[in-house]
Amino acid sequence: MIRLTTAGESHGKGLFAIIEGLPRGLKIDLDKINGELYRRQCGYGRGARQKIERDEVEILSGVRNLLTLGSPVTLAVWNRDYENWKDFMAPEGCDTEGRRVENVRPGHADLAGMIKFGAADARDILERASARETAVRVAAGGIFRQLLLSLGIEVTGFVRSVGTSRDENTYTFEEIQKGRSKDLCMLDSKAEERAKREIDVCKEDGDTLGGAIELRVRGLKSGFGSPMTYREKMDARIASALMSVQAVKGVEVGGGFSLSALKGSEAHDEISFENGKFTRASNRAGGIEGGASNGEELVFCVAMKPIPTLMRGLNTVNYTTKEKTKASAERSDVCAVPACEAVCESALLCEIAKIVSERLGGDTLTEWKKRYGELPL
Repeated sequence: MIRLTTAGESHGKGLFAIIEGLPRGLKIDLDKINGELYRRQCGYGRGARQKIERDEVEILSGVRNLLTLGSPVTLAVWNRDYENWKDFMAPEGCDTEGRRVENVRPGHADLAGMIKFGAADARDILERASARETAVRVAAGGIFRQLLLSLGIEVTGFVRSVGTSRDENTYTFEEIQKGRSKDLCMLDSKAEERAKREIDVCKEDGDTLGGAIELRVRGLKSGFGSPMTYREKMDARIASALMSVQAVKGVEVGGGFSLSALKGSEAHDEISFENGKFTRASNRAGGIEGGASNGEELVFCVAMKPIPTLMRGLNTVNYTTKEKTKASAERSDVCAVPACEAVCESALLCEIAKIVSERLGGDTLTEWKKRYGELPL
């Protein structure tokens, strides 16, 4: 069974991932993984740190001659900015007062984490809670993407909205893959121009913007996940995986909340049998019924809140003195919705890979392919 564990701090030596359960014989394309990392760092409204890091993955174990061995795969994404922070972050010994954070930031893990762990410095919390952690999750997602592609399973997505600028159009899987822009990962150029104007205004005001992301999965056969126990339900597991991404505050499956306003005759997908397989006239269920995949495309929508680090600072208190003050400001983005899209794809890829591994089993990629090919549609 596939398992992913990550470690590392935002300004520490690096970010690391250990992937267990990968089958032997998967060919790894490092350029494609680095392409995913590059996509995570791009986007209109990103902050200065993206110009410092230029992330690239290094494989430390579990791969030989670019083929997985069946043993745990260890990935590293080194923090180039560590050279500027080692005096304050070095695990071997450092100055813990120089970059101390006591003005806790609303919307971050600072205050809750300090109370939970008994810390007097929010630095000990924010370094791990930071969205910088997602760099190595995207690297791992690059491996999961290659694994699933070997079975014919694909994942894509795009930015549906930024702030109040929303794209209401419907797109095919191919249109999303080929048409999303580099700047904001949107498909509608008019909606994107409106979004850029909103981002520019927020930048001038020291404010931030969130948005919505649509994700798709195609090629996944029916019967993954299960209606038999609540912990096996695919929609519950994927919602949990997507909610684990920093700043994500909501997940919809298929029609989501819009289904609550419809009649039953309007909300469900009628079934027919054509050309030797079951089909549905619509896909309001988002490819999942009763907690299991039904063979249609999986469809999810993710809501990302505005980044809570505002350069102008929100009202807060000093953790030690309890006096009113302005929140501390780390380097921040005005808008990171395109980056969040790349991260959400990786989180989705990871959970789909886990679910697939549980049903297929097998120690080699050859076994995986054989077993997947034998499954009914």
